[in-house]
Amino acid sequence: METLSRLFNIAIVGAVSLFSPIAPLIGCALTFVAVDFITGVAASRARARRQGERWFFESHEAWRTVLKLGFVIVAIAMSWLVESCVLDFMSLNLAKIFTGFTCAVEFWSFLENASQLSESPMFVWLKQYVRRRIRKEVEGE
Repeated sequence: METLSRLFNIAIVGAVSLFSPIAPLIGCALTFVAVDFITGVAASRARARRQGERWFFESHEAWRTVLKLGFVIVAIAMSWLVESCVLDFMSLNLAKIFTGFTCAVEFWSFLENASQLSESPMFVWLKQYVRRRIRKEVEGE
């Protein structure tokens, strides 16, 4: 039993050491997803209050966020493995690119939530500005 325990500990330490370089990326993605979730719940509550409807927290939204976070972490880990173990002769930065994409999507969602929560012209303008910039970059102007 002691040998099995040691092998298990070695496997855990090996996995942690393999994925330790991407801990900041996972932490960054976790932060963005968490902020989006919190502001999304608050925006949903504010929207319901403005419309005079009864609001309640739905657990399936929380589970959907947990599932999304799990997929994000696995995708970052998989892109790191491809980058560091398979295509180590190329400098692709796949894990950083995927994390950046994920954080950009979560930031966009945060801007939508913030504009609904505060109805501040700044957030509405910022959301429209980001939309115009993305459209401009995609169209290649």
